Amino acid sequence: MVKALVVGGTGPTGPHVVNGLLDRGFEVSILHTGAHESPEIPAQVEHIHTDPFDSEKTSQALGSRTFDLAIVMYGRLRELANLLVGKAGKLVSVGGVPAYSGWGDADALWPPGMRVPTRETARLVINENKDFAVNRKVANIAITEAAVFELHPSASHIRYPWIYGPGQVACTEWSIVRRILDGREQLILPDGGMSLQSRAYAINAAEMLLTIVDNSERAAGQAYNASDEWTPTLLQWVDIISASLDHSFEVINMPWEYATLAQRFTLRGTPHHRVTSCEKAMFELGYRDVVDPIEGLSVTARHLAENPLERGGAAERSLSDLFDYDGEDLLIQAWREATKDLGKVARRVDAGLKDRYSALFNDHDRKGWTTIQR
Repeated sequence: MVKALVVGGTGPTGPHVVNGLLDRGFEVSILHTGAHESPEIPAQVEHIHTDPFDSEKTSQALGSRTFDLAIVMYGRLRELANLLVGKAGKLVSVGGVPAYSGWGDADALWPPGMRVPTRETARLVINENKDFAVNRKVANIAITEAAVFELHPSASHIRYPWIYGPGQVACTEWSIVRRILDGREQLILPDGGMSLQSRAYAINAAEMLLTIVDNSERAAGQAYNASDEWTPTLLQWVDIISASLDHSFEVINMPWEYATLAQRFTLRGTPHHRVTSCEKAMFELGYRDVVDPIEGLSVTARHLAENPLERGGAAERSLSDLFDYDGEDLLIQAWREATKDLGKVARRVDAGLKDRYSALFNDHDRKGWTTIQR
């Protein structure tokens, strides 16, 4: 029987990966601290309890064992990749999309903002010149990815975006769910919630990884973006979560620079889009989402409503959301006061243009302009 080692395996995507490997006939061992066990992992899976962040302890725990496949989802990837040289026939590693230039500092690019979508051919932070300022953690993500391929030329690497779904410790959807549970009726969204931020439902991210396993030879030496096939805007994200809990917000459309307490909803320090494309895995490997984001977000929201994060606990604090409702109310009040006459002026100067492809457009109502005649 072919043997697989999964480093990690108990996070939001781990059990789906482990069970997918079992379905494919692998004998699976998971290496993790043992601090968190998942009831979704069957009893036949071997648990190797050690510290994946300590290469010496991990080496002792593995001894002389070898595996046909090793999937590293947790721990110090660079050290583990080095440790697994000669111990794994195939290595699949999980890193992150911050390796792309501009993910953390989109204003540093020209023109400002990342390309939409960002594909695997985009520049990494380690490709920039020495004057390009890079966060140390971000630099290490890209350096580690390069080290994986140097140590394992036939490896496959997957770049995870924000993962959502039951089992995610710090689920960003909690920012909306808690406001619903707290009875908030108004929600400030920077720039009307028109920004885009790639995410991946846990089951879809696991399916991406398993698709790579299924296409091991084709995926050798390649990096792939994991993401849902389509990316909702911030406003759509809010609407889906709200609808799943039978709630609706009055959305307060406020420019980014003033929506200070709501900027965290975009997950980064600038309002730019951050969209990673999973098309490479779709067209090369045949990947497809198992769960549509509408369903995935709805399941996530209902799970959080039934299993709320501890108010003020470590997981909630990690979201950097202050839940400062008094401050939000002050912002809304000030915004309404500042713009109270703006709507009147906008309506007075409205050009009244209509989209000629809209169902509301009546071709017989056209006056003063027409299609150009040749």
